[in-house]
Amino acid sequence: MVFPAFVRGIGSRGSFGAALTSTLEAEVANFKCMFVRSNMTGMHVDLNLLKALDALLEEGSVVGAADRLHLTQPAMSRALARIRRVMNDQVLVRSGHTMTPTPRAVAVREQVHALVQQAQAILAPEHEIDLTTIERTFTLSWHDAITTAIGPRVLAAITRQAPGIRMRMLAESSTDTSDLRHGRVDLEIGAAIPDQSDITHTTVAHDRLVVVTRRDHPITELTLESYTGAQHLTVSRRGGLHDRIDDLLSEHGRHRDVVAAVPTSTSALHFVRHSDLLVVVPESMSRPIIEDLDLLVRPLPLDLAPVPVIMAWHQRYDGDHAHAWLRVQAAAALEQVCLDPSSHSL
Repeated sequence: MVFPAFVRGIGSRGSFGAALTSTLEAEVANFKCMFVRSNMTGMHVDLNLLKALDALLEEGSVVGAADRLHLTQPAMSRALARIRRVMNDQVLVRSGHTMTPTPRAVAVREQVHALVQQAQAILAPEHEIDLTTIERTFTLSWHDAITTAIGPRVLAAITRQAPGIRMRMLAESSTDTSDLRHGRVDLEIGAAIPDQSDITHTTVAHDRLVVVTRRDHPITELTLESYTGAQHLTVSRRGGLHDRIDDLLSEHGRHRDVVAAVPTSTSALHFVRHSDLLVVVPESMSRPIIEDLDLLVRPLPLDLAPVPVIMAWHQRYDGDHAHAWLRVQAAAALEQVCLDPSSHSL
């Protein structure tokens, strides 16, 4: 296959290292005078010729270069003719039964070969990474209960396996944002399915919703009657006093008294500890705080499906090995916490 037009490729691969890209661009600039025709303005040339030139100089013949690149001899002859025109040099001249490079071809041979090898390395699929040598910072936006449940476990894995990685943990935004698309956040974990086509997402686990109260709460048996007769908190990053539980209650002709909305599960559980308020939270993700505060977990007296735990990232990271490794660590921690509540300890 003829070498791809890699200059365009470089522009579309934002994950390449800046230093490596700069080096390649400098090398290309060195060849600009070689490949730009007199009537051209800028680098509007077919850089496939670089690979053809490299093969011709390495093989010393049209036949050998054609075999090397899996081309027909006429196709390689046409490539040589084009190279001669843009370089304004014969490049290879016949000498008996062989072809001899011109002085200019000899002068650029090593540089051409190095450039082709470097470009091929850049365009090749990324190989497995050495975690011990990575120096990188990931910005994560996770639901606060998820951060509490798996954050320490993920950080412990990083410390053991990839000590050069740093985590920046951000609170969930109170509005839907384009942080993933614009690179301000590398990985989100929450309950919402992204609606943007360029965001990759996967449902890692599900978590049951439960009612949490203080241990000496006056309600001893939680029924639908006692539940709707109590006062409640909602957990809402937007401050909403109404959620899908209220919709479900309305279908049953019921209503509950929501007296406050708080932004995080952690703050809600602290409210509950010092009051007769009830709050509904995801059981497994909230368990570390529930246990620390010695709170009581009760079944929700409504038929409500478990909430999904959804991991989302921009598709530019689909093939990024370091990002994929981080996703594996987070997914493994989530699955273990949801399947085995006792696994919260490291």
